[in-house]
Amino acid sequence: MDKEWLKVFSWNAIETVLLDMDGTLLDKYFDDYFWEHLMPEEYAKKYNLNISEAKQQLLSRYKQEEGKLTWTDLDYWSKEFDIDIPALKEQVNHLIAVHPNVEDFLQFLRKENKGIYLVTNAHYKTLDIKLKKTEIGKYFDSVICAFDIGLPKEESAFWGKLAGLLNFRKENTMLIDDNEDVLLSARDYGIKYLILKARPSSRGGIRTSEHFPAISYFKELFNKN
Repeated sequence: MDKEWLKVFSWNAIETVLLDMDGTLLDKYFDDYFWEHLMPEEYAKKYNLNISEAKQQLLSRYKQEEGKLTWTDLDYWSKEFDIDIPALKEQVNHLIAVHPNVEDFLQFLRKENKGIYLVTNAHYKTLDIKLKKTEIGKYFDSVICAFDIGLPKEESAFWGKLAGLLNFRKENTMLIDDNEDVLLSARDYGIKYLILKARPSSRGGIRTSEHFPAISYFKELFNKN
């Protein structure tokens, strides 16, 4: 989808902004490195496998939980693999980084008196690690994770429950997320302003979408009126 919508929408129409964390506000390189490289190394050492075997086994297990709450549940994976995943994440927390322009964008939203909510599938322990490292938690009116709702964001019913919790009006709400399935479920619920974060990882390429306007950097949303 082209960016014409981004040129013509007015911030005056937006009351509430819902923001995803991993890949949207934060560089997904940390998560990609952790699950695709560090975990296979630890798993291979623990179970006396070569890296290729470890990756194959892990990717197979990851895939089985994709789109479920267990997908991001650190306690679940720690028990499943007998590896202390939160402790392992802390070892590489220097890789956790905020995307360019994010704090400027959050300050802009605050100045414009918008309701600002972090809405994530991330587990509580992941939230603790990342918000402590980045210090962006101060910008949000509230932080809601899928475990509070009992459903992942990919489920359309998630958004109705979230609306009941936050009391937002879907016709005046914006959601920015790097997951197109999440945006599709939010569209099914009726959230009006939906934007794809097209560059989740600083080490990855820029994606396009047939369904939603896409931004690579948050500065593309600045200076709207």
